[in-house]
Amino acid sequence: MGKFRSGYVSLIGRPNVGKSTLLNTILGEKVAIVSPKPQTTRNRIIGVKTLPDAQIVFIDTPGIHKPKHKLGELMVKQAKESVKEVDVILFMVEPEEPGSGDKFIINILKDMGKPVFLLINKVDTVRKPLVLPIIEAYSKLYPFKEIIPISALTGDGIDALIKTIVDYLPEGPKYYPDDILTDQLERFMVSEIIREKIIQQTEDEIPYSVAIDINQWSEREDGVIFIQANIYVEREGQKGIIIGKGGARLKTIGTNARFEIERLLGTKVFLELWVKIKKDWRSSERILKELGFR
Repeated sequence: MGKFRSGYVSLIGRPNVGKSTLLNTILGEKVAIVSPKPQTTRNRIIGVKTLPDAQIVFIDTPGIHKPKHKLGELMVKQAKESVKEVDVILFMVEPEEPGSGDKFIINILKDMGKPVFLLINKVDTVRKPLVLPIIEAYSKLYPFKEIIPISALTGDGIDALIKTIVDYLPEGPKYYPDDILTDQLERFMVSEIIREKIIQQTEDEIPYSVAIDINQWSEREDGVIFIQANIYVEREGQKGIIIGKGGARLKTIGTNARFEIERLLGTKVFLELWVKIKKDWRSSERILKELGFR
């Protein structure tokens, strides 16, 4: 029997290229929230893929973008730091010619000294002949160790990607038990589910000025888990948008979130949501720390 391999793999790329979708597809479970809006991922999400002969620990990072506030600065800092201590870097791009954002990330990669794979995602949306010039354009910018066209949504190319990653990992121990998919705490997962449902319900009306704080979490005698969460926004108008006419939108958000939280926790949940205002919280270092951003 061959030696066991293990290591850390960082997923980086511009916002909204499909990093969280890829992580969820590889793991076969939802550990990162997915939205068609950029900059959905705010924290490093660690996902664990355990194979008979290897264990891959994935770090899904916030998309690298030009920050406009303190929260954005923290997100980009996390993304840059995640690539320092890993064994392989997966740089994910769209199936199009490299833009200024992609070139900005490539410049960051040049100082890392790590094996970098180029993942051209969403190849199911373009004709195959169109992928070749994209590969050629990227090859001129950086000596990628591997270039792998994939579709995070359909799963095309994912098996080949996993096999290739394992080939680059060093011999090492199993860092996590076989049944662990993520190191994220249940409270964090619950807050992310609530945030995802808000993004889905409010579309472009509430972009990223929303944060979730789990205020109470207790198990009742009948086994039902009571969760009370505060939804923080920056302005009065945003509060009204989330609550909706007669509280209808907040009720829908709560129902959708509760359904998914019950599936995550494997038990009945009573979810209570309150919408509160924290003016300009994304630009306040103190409030960001209070809400768990570091």
